[in-house]
Amino acid sequence: MRILITGGAGYIGSVLIGQLLDNGYEIVCLDRLLFGDGGIKRYLSSGNFKLVAEDTRTFSPELLRNIDAVVDLAAISQPDPSGILGKEIFYRMNYEGALRVATLSKKYGVERYIFASTCSVYGFQEGIISENSPLNPLEEYAKTKLMAEDSLKSLCSDKFHVTILRLATVYGLSEKMRFDLVVNGMTLSLYKTGIIRVMRPGTQVRPVVHVKDVVRAIKTVLEAEKEKISGETFNVGSDEQNYQIRNLAELIGKSINKEFSIEWYGEPDTRSYRVSFKKIKTQLGFKTLYTPEDGAREIYRALENGQIADTPETNVIQWWKILKDRGMIS
Repeated sequence: MRILITGGAGYIGSVLIGQLLDNGYEIVCLDRLLFGDGGIKRYLSSGNFKLVAEDTRTFSPELLRNIDAVVDLAAISQPDPSGILGKEIFYRMNYEGALRVATLSKKYGVERYIFASTCSVYGFQEGIISENSPLNPLEEYAKTKLMAEDSLKSLCSDKFHVTILRLATVYGLSEKMRFDLVVNGMTLSLYKTGIIRVMRPGTQVRPVVHVKDVVRAIKTVLEAEKEKISGETFNVGSDEQNYQIRNLAELIGKSINKEFSIEWYGEPDTRSYRVSFKKIKTQLGFKTLYTPEDGAREIYRALENGQIADTPETNVIQWWKILKDRGMIS
């Protein structure tokens, strides 16, 4: 199977590409490399890997010839509650880019299209939320992801099979590291200061999922019978990994087995949602294998041995702001 992965040099993509190459897939990576090529550098010499350093909004459609499946990860993949970047850039990157990729994929005979969305589309809700629950996106990241979901589903047909994956907040080690995700950020703070910083009020609930489990979910969809995934939306995570943020901080601190304290910061987080992951488990047989403790320990070790570091591009919104100020994005 020949797969095009947009945003493939990113946090999830760099882990996904390694797994799929190990399993004999042929990979085309479409990525502007605005965050560098560190996540994919080791794949460049592989005979089954091709890098195309272009934008989802402008690449040549000919790239989609003889592609069997597209995994669309390209996005500004983090909320921007302070409005640092502005609404328009989220619309262009998260909506227009995805719609163009999907529309051209259908035109050029791609059979499967997997879109990485987010559980942030649920916003703030009480109770347990399923894929059929009302949606309540609270900021541009989630709003534009939901806009894309709606448009992409309308393209689904008996020859073009669209699947939406609403990811829980991802954590864990990647060669293209991010520290603006809750487990990763807490672990970095613990490593640097012995203090875990927790956004107020701490009672907000967030589902989390390991990046390796996200990769396994994508691979499951790629290999599933078309009837099981066509036109479907799946939450990706596990019921056991819905955490109040303050409890998650305690869990991470204890997993490292070092003394720590907690420090509160920021305005109260407006997002809180407890998500059901029953559908992907029953319909596709998918179960997570990793825990926040696993993620925290592997990140802490990688920080200790210098495998990863806290550099500007490990924070999505801050790095996009730098790129915007340099005139490198539009």
